[in-house]
Amino acid sequence: MAVFVLDRRKRPLMPCSEKRARLLLERGRARVHRMVPFTIRLVDRLQADSVLQPLRLKLDPGSKTTGLALVREKETVDVSTGEVLRAITILMLLELKHRGQAIRDALASRGAFRRRRRGQLRYRPARFDNRTKSEDWLAPSLQHRVDTVLAWVNRLMRLAPVTALSQELVRFDNQTMQNPEISGTEYQQGTLFGYEVREYLLEKWGRECAYCGAEHTPLEIDHIHPRSKGGSDRVSNLTIACHDCNQAKGNMPIEQFLAKFPERIRKILAQAKAPLRDAAAVNSTRWALFQRLKATNLPVEVASGGRTKWNRHRLQVPKEHCLDAACVGHVDTIEHWNQSVLSIKATGRGSYQRTRLTRHGFPRGYLTRSKSAFGFQTGDMVKAVVTKGKKVGTYLGRVAIRASGSFNIQTATGLVQGIHHRFCTRIQCADGYGYSWTKIASTQGEAGMRAAHAAALSLPGLNPGVSRANG
Repeated sequence: MAVFVLDRRKRPLMPCSEKRARLLLERGRARVHRMVPFTIRLVDRLQADSVLQPLRLKLDPGSKTTGLALVREKETVDVSTGEVLRAITILMLLELKHRGQAIRDALASRGAFRRRRRGQLRYRPARFDNRTKSEDWLAPSLQHRVDTVLAWVNRLMRLAPVTALSQELVRFDNQTMQNPEISGTEYQQGTLFGYEVREYLLEKWGRECAYCGAEHTPLEIDHIHPRSKGGSDRVSNLTIACHDCNQAKGNMPIEQFLAKFPERIRKILAQAKAPLRDAAAVNSTRWALFQRLKATNLPVEVASGGRTKWNRHRLQVPKEHCLDAACVGHVDTIEHWNQSVLSIKATGRGSYQRTRLTRHGFPRGYLTRSKSAFGFQTGDMVKAVVTKGKKVGTYLGRVAIRASGSFNIQTATGLVQGIHHRFCTRIQCADGYGYSWTKIASTQGEAGMRAAHAAALSLPGLNPGVSRANG
């Protein structure tokens, strides 16, 4: 994992290794500038005295999690073919977890309370929605995704000499590019039809068997209502199943196949009709994010999701949000992908709400007006060294304050309650995010299994709209 380096005027230099950062700190040539992401500031060097290499920040926007990868790229020319080859070395992997759903739920709850108060407590005339909205207006839960991603892009640009950006923007339709006149049945049954359906189903059903929940196994497309009994090829009638469940179901209706599991039947039927909300959220925000990235005045490379997946399979990289970001765009080789990932969770900066509410929308208790106590604020990263009592030990994490002075600390291993403030030392102020370190869960073997899974769904002899079991 790379360490960010700033010069004595807080301008970005090339990141260094952890070992070199430790030596610079021990020799007094650097000071700790920030704990997470760990950044040091040199006291004896300026940016003009350093040699900078081109760094690229890659993004894979998602509905719940956005992957980011800071890479150093090197381009070479193949003498035999004259093709430009791009080799990248990963310096840092990050995953930004959004809180759009929490914002949506909070706004819905607030609106419900307001409507009840207006309607039942006393009569108030209806307030007509006569406010105008700009053409680029997004719902708060969607705008949050754009703002947080751009905030971290700007932060990483201040910590590292980023010279270019890459974003997964669209999945280009090669059929219309090759044949602009294609339409009707020829388009619907073309080369991209099966691919789009498979990817849609994999995302919608969480890449697991709808009947038994099996993961990391080759999956097949199955008709919920069999074709032999009048079932259609619509996406709402399709699901994914492992080979054993697909064979066992055969041409039986789902009500007969899962007769002993009525709750699972209701869940499958409800999920089959539900739209893929994550895809709608990404589609609503990707162009807004692209326009904001262009405003940074850095060159922005855009690529398709199909190319990202192709790069990942060709380079045998596991399926992770941050590694998807590293595979965006033109990539020929990739190094140092198996490293720790900085997981960033958007937590917000507190609330203006001064009371808790009952289920009827009436106030219940009052919250303290001051957001700090004993020099600490909820969300600060603290280090607590407890020397006596039942909780002897050292704890590092985010703190939740109380006016009594007995704090809670959210560590990487769990919540520790009842830590007195005199044992705590603040190491970083609250910035609206929670941090943790994770490892790449997938191994090379699992990556091979995922590749086999994708291959099983893309067999040339398999019609994506017809499963073998259903005939």
